[in-house]
Amino acid sequence: MKIFINLLLVVSLSTFLSCTLEKKISGKLIEIQFTDQLHSRIVNKYNNDQNSAHSFQASEYVVINSEEIKDFEFLSSEMSAINDSIGHGKKLVIKGDFKDESIHIQKINQISYYDDFPDMLFASVTYKNLGNQPLAVSGWVNHSYALPADTLAEEALFWGYLPASYTTRPDWIQPLRKGFKQQNFMGMNYTDYGGGTPVIDIWSKTGGMAVGHVEMVPKLVSFPVSRDSLSGSVSFSVNQMNEKEIKPGEVFSTVKTFVSVHKGDYFHSLAEYSRFMQKQGIVFEPFGETPYEPIWCAWGYGRNFTMEQIYGTIPMVKEIGYKWFVLDDGWQTAVGDWYLNKSKFPGGDKDMRKLVDTIHSQGLKAKLWWAPLAVDPGTDLIKNHPEYLLLNEDGSTQDIEWWDSYYLCPAYPPVQEYTKELVKTIMQTWNYDGLKIDGQHLNGAPPCYNKAHNHTYPEESFEKVPEFFKAIYETALSIKPEAVVEICPCGATYAFHTMPYMNQPVSSDPTSSWQIRLKGKTLKALMGPTVPFYGDHVELSDGSDDWASTIGIGGVIGTKFNWPKDPPPDPKRNRRRRSNVLTPEKEITWKKWFNVYTEHMLPKGTYLGSLYDIGFDKPEVHAIKKDEKMYYAFYAEKWSGNVELRGLDEKTYSIIDYVNSIDYGVAKGPNPLLEVNFDKNLLLVAIPN
Repeated sequence: MKIFINLLLVVSLSTFLSCTLEKKISGKLIEIQFTDQLHSRIVNKYNNDQNSAHSFQASEYVVINSEEIKDFEFLSSEMSAINDSIGHGKKLVIKGDFKDESIHIQKINQISYYDDFPDMLFASVTYKNLGNQPLAVSGWVNHSYALPADTLAEEALFWGYLPASYTTRPDWIQPLRKGFKQQNFMGMNYTDYGGGTPVIDIWSKTGGMAVGHVEMVPKLVSFPVSRDSLSGSVSFSVNQMNEKEIKPGEVFSTVKTFVSVHKGDYFHSLAEYSRFMQKQGIVFEPFGETPYEPIWCAWGYGRNFTMEQIYGTIPMVKEIGYKWFVLDDGWQTAVGDWYLNKSKFPGGDKDMRKLVDTIHSQGLKAKLWWAPLAVDPGTDLIKNHPEYLLLNEDGSTQDIEWWDSYYLCPAYPPVQEYTKELVKTIMQTWNYDGLKIDGQHLNGAPPCYNKAHNHTYPEESFEKVPEFFKAIYETALSIKPEAVVEICPCGATYAFHTMPYMNQPVSSDPTSSWQIRLKGKTLKALMGPTVPFYGDHVELSDGSDDWASTIGIGGVIGTKFNWPKDPPPDPKRNRRRRSNVLTPEKEITWKKWFNVYTEHMLPKGTYLGSLYDIGFDKPEVHAIKKDEKMYYAFYAEKWSGNVELRGLDEKTYSIIDYVNSIDYGVAKGPNPLLEVNFDKNLLLVAIPN
């Protein structure tokens, strides 16, 4: 009887401990709750009720022998305080066990919360093989969630920030219609399209969630997003599918990931992700003054430009007031060799230096187009240094299809040294002030199997792309501290880990004014509200003259006008280029918008990306605070009705259309309504009285 009673006490105590052990971690604005199977759900506490939580599901799991191991028996949990380089907070360590005839594995999920990041949770998940046989692990999944359709939202609609790069160059944010699917693999999605910022964000009118990874280098993970064609729910996760063998007693870990919640659109979650990464050691240096100056680019003349055209345009660039003169593609003999084209620079270095000196003599700065990391077949570089090439597993070269080129390996030190020497030639020998670095292949690189490189693992070539651009950036600024380094990934999304090594991102071949605006908002979230985001050539905007889309969001203006005439048609093209001639009528318009830009200099103001939801607020609105003024930019095909001026203090303001000098009267803060009528756009400034 005594033994029975003792046993009963042990069982009762065990049951009591199991019931009282923490299966959740709660912060100011976010909470995660676990079941006995280690399924979880996230509570968005911005909404102050449990209804803001989605259903429980297997959120973190592993794939072994092609089987998804989702259900783990709860073993234990422990809460502890943390105080590290990120700040104060707490950590929940929760353990579970899975066992069948052939598999015995333990799961340990460490969830961290920091007081300074009140709507984020960070996960470090490990799995230990407790069995007697090796396990064939083919992948893992973190933060697998499904948001139910919000019937209160217009058409039960969701929007998504989707970070992957594709040949179709899709919008970075999109409405997620029923049946939508996108894998969002951060590696190569085509021969020369890959990389991106490792975060996705899904939101509706009532709130949203973001997931991503917070490793200090890029990782080959995916962020699959899909919307059920019947229920309308949206599913998403972070995953990595790669084969590895885990021996008995061995442990493997996923990358460190996060989940966050928010109200409004994706801007806040991207800004908080960036702030966390900066806490971990990512550094964005001050941008300086030169990246904010207006830009003229020779790309309007195409690759077959003549030196007569280039020299002939310099006076008009100066007359309008632009400060940057960019020599684009066509100055070189081949991608990779970067010798001067003898038909344009017969005197070699002397002639190139003469051009730059002429540009400088007119009070302009000079920037040179360049496509590093690529090399054409048959070049001297390949003949002399075949070991520079990035090779696939079968020993073949990886094509950069757009350029008809091959990849150089960004992780191979001799390639980095060769590239640094090119920067020295451009900025010392030729005396350029900046670099226009171009190409959709710049965001990422395939795994490299070149045995000459002695890589620790093939993915080093992908993970060290930022290191490659760091070498360029630091070399350029060591020569000219005010140098501008623009990286234009030709319609691909930007890779966050490379962003510290540029001081001028660009809308990068936008296909619409909408893309100019959404890219500006995204990059101001990731790089800071005063980043000198370049809207690219205005000729790429709607109607080829939508200056308002760049100026209204706080972008740097630019143009590729031809003067006094267009070049002849390119015989290699099947259609004639669109005319970029600066006619007398266009000259008046170009000067007008130049004056608007320089008078207000909105890129130096603070972009307030959380004030308006780019998906759900109509009309589309962007706001910038500069000094004591608030600037608003409204966009719609046609609008008649009220607009809300958010973010004002409790005082009166004079409201002015600062482009056309139209007085809209006086409004009293904090969030007054103003009745307006406009087509395409309306740019207003609120000036405190």
